[in-house]
Amino acid sequence: MYYGSYLHLNNILDSQYPVSFEPGNEPAHDEMLFIIIHQAYELWFKQILFELDYAMGVFQKETINDNSEDLNLVRHRLHRIIKIMELLNQQVNVLDTMTPMDFLAFRNLLTPSSGFQSKQFRLIEAKLGLQLENRHQADYYKRTNEGGFTPKDFANINETENTKNLQQLVNDWLERMPFFESTYWGNEGESNELNHPFWKSYRTIYEQGLTEREKMKLADFDYTFFEIKPENSSPEQLSLLKSSFSTKAMRAALFIMLYRDFPVFQTSYQLLDSLIEIDHLMSNWRHKHLIMVRRMIGMRVGTGNTSGAGYLEGALNKHYVYRDLSGLSTYLIERKKLPKLPETLTHYLGFNMG
Repeated sequence: MYYGSYLHLNNILDSQYPVSFEPGNEPAHDEMLFIIIHQAYELWFKQILFELDYAMGVFQKETINDNSEDLNLVRHRLHRIIKIMELLNQQVNVLDTMTPMDFLAFRNLLTPSSGFQSKQFRLIEAKLGLQLENRHQADYYKRTNEGGFTPKDFANINETENTKNLQQLVNDWLERMPFFESTYWGNEGESNELNHPFWKSYRTIYEQGLTEREKMKLADFDYTFFEIKPENSSPEQLSLLKSSFSTKAMRAALFIMLYRDFPVFQTSYQLLDSLIEIDHLMSNWRHKHLIMVRRMIGMRVGTGNTSGAGYLEGALNKHYVYRDLSGLSTYLIERKKLPKLPETLTHYLGFNMG
């Protein structure tokens, strides 16, 4: 085995073909940097997809033992994605060494290609759980005309979007959390609704902690976790509160965050926190991309016939997947005020399995 042949370096290092260096064009020095930066992005996108596929494979199981290595490995894979995305955010700084005039030297040669056409990035978004109907200017994504996708890539993206994504799989996993059942709470624990002893107590404590200006948050609490519609609420108001997760899953997620100090919840909490961090890093990447595009082309139209910076700004504000999980901080209470759990439940949560 030889280093270069193992890594197929001949294929990789011979894959940069600056268009400006072709006969009849004037060579633009920075086009080489532009190509290598984007090829490096695509290699890391491939690794992210590889890690996401592993995580989704675990969550596709009908049962997941929280004490097995499965969840710990998913947490580890998601943490790796976080580190990769931190690197991708830093990589923008290298591209920023190219000035707007340097870019203009070869920009028109790229039309109608665009970073929008990165199939792998679309697959990452789709697998994380970004739904087509929630995308900014969704019509951009369903086209194979100039500036759109090839028919093959288009079909691949459609197939992925029609497959259960990570957000949906995590929702199913959260819904299976058993800790509100009568096994731990006696006859009072047969229902997960608002009359459950834990949620009755928690809702009261939460209400008591709200300031006068926050009182309307109690109605938000009831809708987020129990789908009780606030009085005189409009469809627009409800759409803002509507979660991508079920109310049952949201209750489980909040419970995990509240009692994260128990050993059995350590991995589960870190997993949810990793999803929130990935969402934030995706947002950071979009923001850096927006700033870079504004610096490079101002408010000109993108090479792929998008609205350029305008499109990126809309995507930045709208393309969150795990906003509902990060929004759970709205409904937290002080640790010292947490309701005391039944002894049968704390016995299990503490790994005291004797």
